[in-house]
Amino acid sequence: MDNSIISPLLGVLVGLLMGLTGAGGGILSVPLLVFALHMNMVDASPIALCAIALAASVGALLGLKNNLLRYKAAIFMASFGVILAPLGFWLANRIPNGPLLLIFSAALFYSALSQYVKARQSILGIPDSLRQAPPCLIDPAIGKFNWNVPCAKALLLTGGLAGFLSGLLGVGGGFIIIPALKRYTNLPAQSIIVTSLGVQALVSSGSVAYSAASGNVNFLIAAPFSLGALAGLLIGMVISKKLSGPRLQQVFAVMVFAVAISLTIKGLHIF
Repeated sequence: MDNSIISPLLGVLVGLLMGLTGAGGGILSVPLLVFALHMNMVDASPIALCAIALAASVGALLGLKNNLLRYKAAIFMASFGVILAPLGFWLANRIPNGPLLLIFSAALFYSALSQYVKARQSILGIPDSLRQAPPCLIDPAIGKFNWNVPCAKALLLTGGLAGFLSGLLGVGGGFIIIPALKRYTNLPAQSIIVTSLGVQALVSSGSVAYSAASGNVNFLIAAPFSLGALAGLLIGMVISKKLSGPRLQQVFAVMVFAVAISLTIKGLHIF
């Protein structure tokens, strides 16, 4: 099948998973491009980031309209992420494709395990382990964060790690940002997801701009892939009210785990 047909179909699948799983589907963009279009990591990453940037931007804007996006926190986190993304790109271009695939598969294993455990706890009604109050607390009187040094440090490091992985692996970083916001803030679940989308939109857009300036983006594949992802995201958001939940998160985690195994095999073969 021609790439002009495969590319948007892959994008729809990625966007659908993003809409159903709360931004987690973007992590499968690169593996799908690697397996379906036989691309290497360095070429697939900017294309994946184009799709994530477009889909996440729309999701974040919809969240802003519904007063769910903590845009100041998102901008603050993304600022450090945008700075560190070029370092990730620089490193990715100096690591052979085989080892880079193994690094990506490790990220997939982590994401799959984390999502599966969280979903299982939700199904069994197991509460999160007791912990100290998070450093980033919303002041109910003003509806804004009480900013302090521990809060700023936690969000800055999270954004920086998401940006670095964005450049290195071509991921939005939702599997890093969402758990961090759950740990360091008292935001409700929907606000966490939308704020994560805001960070991903900004970091991915900055990464795409840097990659485009370096001449590393194949827009003939990136454009239909990104538009497909946007269409899939909108569809996923519509049907997520009926299909989303911990069981779906478990199914998605198993899917990510299977992709991680396949990517590991491919990486070891190339290695």
